Amino acid sequence: MPSSKSPTDPDQPEQPEQPGRPTPLEAPELIWLRPERTGRGPRPAHSRDSIAAAAIGIADAEGLDAVSMRRVAAALGAGTMSLYNYVPKKEHLLDLMLDAAGGEYRLPPEPSGDVRADLTALAHQQLAIFRRHPWLPALLLVRPSLGPNALRYTDHFLAVTAPTGLGGGARMEAMALFNGFIAQFAQYEQTAAAGAKWQAEMVSYLFQAAASGEFPHLAQAFATSGPPADPDQAFDRTLVRIISAILAPTPET
Repeated sequence: MPSSKSPTDPDQPEQPEQPGRPTPLEAPELIWLRPERTGRGPRPAHSRDSIAAAAIGIADAEGLDAVSMRRVAAALGAGTMSLYNYVPKKEHLLDLMLDAAGGEYRLPPEPSGDVRADLTALAHQQLAIFRRHPWLPALLLVRPSLGPNALRYTDHFLAVTAPTGLGGGARMEAMALFNGFIAQFAQYEQTAAAGAKWQAEMVSYLFQAAASGEFPHLAQAFATSGPPADPDQAFDRTLVRIISAILAPTPET
């Protein structure tokens, strides 16, 4: 999670107190608790959606580290200081980005009733979103999204898994397992693609270790594993196991 900037940093200007407005201790911490508009004054020149879209464009092209309030303001043709009227701090910008990406799901009005099929379709949508936005998996793992689109996704997941008979707590835990697997798979894909030479050396090292005779179970696994799997095939196979774990009845505490 990115750290907060100090008030003296030009990318995080000090906000003077204004009469009649909440003090920092009184203001809501979550951006979702703050109204986007107060209903007073002229229509804003920007919206949370346009700000999030600009930030996502920068992150997709250059990575999350390239995203700053200054860069987003420049992309919108706005002044950096004026952007703080819409997004009080950098963490709020990250929340807007996360939720905007969550708006890319195309969820059906109602589940089909086939839990496995619905979860498989949802997993493929999520992996596609992660592949479009390489910065997203790592951010989502450390800063869970709580915005409207995240709540819509959560409600859909709970509806899909309702036929399992699992309690609400167990289904929320299942969602965390499900999402965590897909995010980590997407991260692994990125690592493998970025470090092909390192990946080849690692495979060679593991084969040498297996051939040494010191690790018989590793040698047996390598002897029966066959050639490296296509990433999509590996994802589907592992997804079957994850869904089976989700659907398995377990005692709730």
